[in-house]
Amino acid sequence: MFRVRLILSLLLSLALPLMARAQGDSDAQWSAPRSETVLKLNAAYAVAGVINPQVEFRLSPHSSFQTEVVYSPWQSISGHPFHFGIFLNEYRYYISSKTKGLYVGANGGMMGFKMSKPMLVKGDIVFQNRYCKGFGFMFGAVVGYEWRFARRWMLDAFVGFSFMHSYYNGYSMDGEIDMYPHRPEDRQPLHPDPFNMSAEWLPNKAGISIGFILFDRQK
Repeated sequence: MFRVRLILSLLLSLALPLMARAQGDSDAQWSAPRSETVLKLNAAYAVAGVINPQVEFRLSPHSSFQTEVVYSPWQSISGHPFHFGIFLNEYRYYISSKTKGLYVGANGGMMGFKMSKPMLVKGDIVFQNRYCKGFGFMFGAVVGYEWRFARRWMLDAFVGFSFMHSYYNGYSMDGEIDMYPHRPEDRQPLHPDPFNMSAEWLPNKAGISIGFILFDRQK
């Protein structure tokens, strides 16, 4: 079980000093390169022990392309599986012509998982007393804001939602299958397979990433 308020406090303690410095920088002090590559790490996920490296490639003064991997190594949290991986690609459009500030984007990706579904109950994240194992696809949108607080350093705050289509089987906590694929009674498979299907809108990304400009082609 994670304490949501604790995580938010840790994030704010990290982000507020950097944001304050970013607000003090003027546009006259620097201008964004025409082309650059930025390596980022999601600090919000790192607090929860989830790895989320990202690489953003500037395409034009208004646009960029980002590719990222999300990996949760947790085989168990309080006895509940929370093991998954996501590969996600994203196109971003920046309102400012300096590829910083407010942006909107569209993304798509794939995932594999063995996890109990988390739920928010009275400010705490708790897990269902069962788990699902399978794979899926997602297509969604994101909105965010980037702050530059040094020549080569930046912050990226974002939240995104997606339409997730998943294929899976459900298991009780002792590993016995408790949700078989939906089939007519006369067409049941000989062996269980992960083809229960669900499709729903869910948040697919959120956080505050710290980024470092690795490659500046202008220089």
